[in-house]
Amino acid sequence: MKDKEGTMNELNSKDIANALQANVKLILEENKKVADKIEYSQIASVIPFIQNAERIFLIGAGRSGLALRSAAMRLMHLGLTVFVVGEITTPAIGKGDLLIAASGSGTTSSIVKAAEKAVAAEAKVIALSTTATSPLAELAMHVAVIPAAQKQDHGTTISEQYAGSLFEQFILLLTDAIFQTLWSIDGTPAEELWKRHANLE
Repeated sequence: MKDKEGTMNELNSKDIANALQANVKLILEENKKVADKIEYSQIASVIPFIQNAERIFLIGAGRSGLALRSAAMRLMHLGLTVFVVGEITTPAIGKGDLLIAASGSGTTSSIVKAAEKAVAAEAKVIALSTTATSPLAELAMHVAVIPAAQKQDHGTTISEQYAGSLFEQFILLLTDAIFQTLWSIDGTPAEELWKRHANLE
């Protein structure tokens, strides 16, 4: 392995710029492929669950969790009561509530355990996953399948990106699309939604 100076000499700024451009194109193309393959009827079925929930809880591990935090913020802007699992102020889940759980494999132990507890508390569970056959899927009332690579799929058939990046990226895009759809149904002007934005920052 070359030192930093040697690497910089070998890869000049133009090479790096070209590599960045190529990788942005790769990421966008892979997300478009997922967008073209996904069953939107499965996603449409998520909307009534959100609309009818008394409270919404979101859980995901790692980067999937970060994507769901973004979704939680947007759902809050719509005036929904939203909690991110693991935050110190997140209350107990119960009957009438909805847990939205993201796990590419559907086997992440912390996600599956949370889903088990939600079901035991008579809450509903929605799964965002790459597969409809998993421990998480068995607990969910509905599974929205995202045809992206799982973290340990190190081949390049589905994605050339590293460790489930495509799934995590598409979670963000998909939940933004869900927000946009809910917003169009709700019809509240953007100026009104913005009044709910954090003002203690």
